[in-house]
Amino acid sequence: MGKGKEMSFIAHLDEMRRRLIRTLAAFLVSLAAAFLYVRDIYEWLVRDMERKLVILGPSDVIWVYFMIAGVAAIAVTIPVAAYETWKFVQPALSESARRKTLLFIPVMFALFVTGIAFGYGVLFPMVLSFMEQMAADFEAMYTAEKYFRFMLYMTLPFGFLFEMPAAVLFLTKVGILNPARLAKGRKMAYFVLVVVAVTITPPDILSDIIVIVPLLMLYEISVTISRLACRKRPEPQNR
Repeated sequence: MGKGKEMSFIAHLDEMRRRLIRTLAAFLVSLAAAFLYVRDIYEWLVRDMERKLVILGPSDVIWVYFMIAGVAAIAVTIPVAAYETWKFVQPALSESARRKTLLFIPVMFALFVTGIAFGYGVLFPMVLSFMEQMAADFEAMYTAEKYFRFMLYMTLPFGFLFEMPAAVLFLTKVGILNPARLAKGRKMAYFVLVVVAVTITPPDILSDIIVIVPLLMLYEISVTISRLACRKRPEPQNR
């Protein structure tokens, strides 16, 4: 490796480090800001509960508030992380691609919030209702820590899964993915998505279908978006 290439590689690593630090700083600032309103968010999340949640120790409250504020901070940090990623790869993009990929930032935020809303509004109440039916013969007592941990498992993963179309489009624009590669991996992708859906849903076919269908649709939308992006990609010019 020549000295110029070595210096370029080191410069890229340094730039990546700076952008990661900025993203982390944005998360920490967002986390601190979310703590100012975390009690209001908590009261909104438990507004429909007929019973009060139980805590087993003073630290449980802090842990619950951390989980709630953490999800809010992640949602706020998503656009920042997308912007820093865009700035990092910007030199390798054409002027047209720069303008188009910049639109990913609000789209990724919207998709993340949509995924969270799907998990919270559809999946979480469905699974919770099933669990309560299973525990009908028992005296149920929910601790705040376990209740919100369960809610977190049912919502946060879908925030990231719903990012799939935007992520695939971005990776297609920068030349890492292409529709042929996505189509070739369709069977494996379907298998993984079905396993994820079956694992996190109650053991009945209706619940499985409610979760599996949106996930498979997201993958097919991603393949279609990648195909359209490749059709519009300009041919490289010979120098």
